[in-house]
Amino acid sequence: MKKTVFALATLGLFLAGCGNQAATDSSSASAGSSANTSNEQVKIVAVGSTALQPLVDAAQTSFTQENPNYQISVQGGGSGTGLSQVADGAVTIGNSDVFAEEKDGVPAKELVDHRVAVVGMAPVVNKDVNVKNLSKQQLIDIFTGKITNWNEVGGTDEKISVINRASGSGTRATFEKWGLDGASTIQAQEQDSSGTVRQIVAQTPGAISYLAFSYLDSSIQALSLDDVEPTAENVADNSWKIWSYEHMYTKGEPDANVKAFLDYMMSETIQNGPVKELGYLPITDMKVERDVDGNIK
Repeated sequence: MKKTVFALATLGLFLAGCGNQAATDSSSASAGSSANTSNEQVKIVAVGSTALQPLVDAAQTSFTQENPNYQISVQGGGSGTGLSQVADGAVTIGNSDVFAEEKDGVPAKELVDHRVAVVGMAPVVNKDVNVKNLSKQQLIDIFTGKITNWNEVGGTDEKISVINRASGSGTRATFEKWGLDGASTIQAQEQDSSGTVRQIVAQTPGAISYLAFSYLDSSIQALSLDDVEPTAENVADNSWKIWSYEHMYTKGEPDANVKAFLDYMMSETIQNGPVKELGYLPITDMKVERDVDGNIK
């Protein structure tokens, strides 16, 4: 009799333990499911660099497909606009081709830098000018107005038409700093959008401008400089010096919802997918590092 009671008691404890474990497993599964299918609505507005815009747009498309509770708006306007608006708290993320410290009037110490890629930039021309390579000095002389006809650099007898980016453009700041050695360009037509610049250069005889690698296509001719081609491999070891980090700035540390999207930007899905497919470089591919002052290490 005692053996029977003991056996039944043992069986009861065993079943109770299984029940508790099942409840724990069920609770964990429920918690995980809740975390993945949260109905909390999250709105993120990312504004700024048009050079970075295609990458962020591609990432938000796949991210929101997996997380339908997120609404992510990606807009251009230039790096200066992105930095000033995120500093003012008007947007969630400020996209920039330049360090916040490089923009006057931006409280850089209040912003947190999230570098998500590297982008190369290249001078581009209308294909009819019949030029594929310039020396850096020739490039500087064109953008400062000293050279005004393509026949002066071995091209067709055609007037050079300079197309510039707006003053708040990070692409312009990067191009002037590293492509023109800090020289200021002549007064010329200015455009806010990289896509518009590409279209104008493709359609305007004699036109020259500059674009991020992510906007290069067969409608225009990208130029080599001193026989160095604008390629990802040459950016990686700094043989091609016209490049910048792609920054996504937040005002202070991002909350968990925003951080989830920024982490996704650095995931293998994006770094080995859209980053390379759209002409950017993963930061991990860089063989050098460049600080805000331009020092290479």
